[in-house]
Amino acid sequence: MIVRQLQEAEKGARRVVSPEKNWESTRLLLKDDNMGFSFHITTIYEGADFRMHYQNHLESVYCMSGEGEVETIEDGKKYPVTPGTLYILDKHDKHILRAFKEMKMACVFNPPLSGKEVHNAEGAYELDAEAVTD
Repeated sequence: MIVRQLQEAEKGARRVVSPEKNWESTRLLLKDDNMGFSFHITTIYEGADFRMHYQNHLESVYCMSGEGEVETIEDGKKYPVTPGTLYILDKHDKHILRAFKEMKMACVFNPPLSGKEVHNAEGAYELDAEAVTD
């Protein structure tokens, strides 16, 4: 059994802050845990507005608090994101995420992240990033 506390994980190497300082993510479950997916609690800071394209991963995102929107680039559709909203990037969707109020999100990635990933120039995570060591 694996048991982790968010408050403890936030104090160590499992907490990753984006170089642009528009999000932070505490990676509670990672590739080395051998579950086939990773699980993160991610904070999107108020005013964040950034483009992503997870070419190597599928992601499900559940909003626990805050307010924003996700826009799909292919068709320009905008979807409000508020507590209770789940959005699923099931087609490696290019998208823009905007936070009108700071958002706290629960995120699942398949394949799982290793731990140190930040977005590359295309807004994706690489497949073979450095692993977190506790």
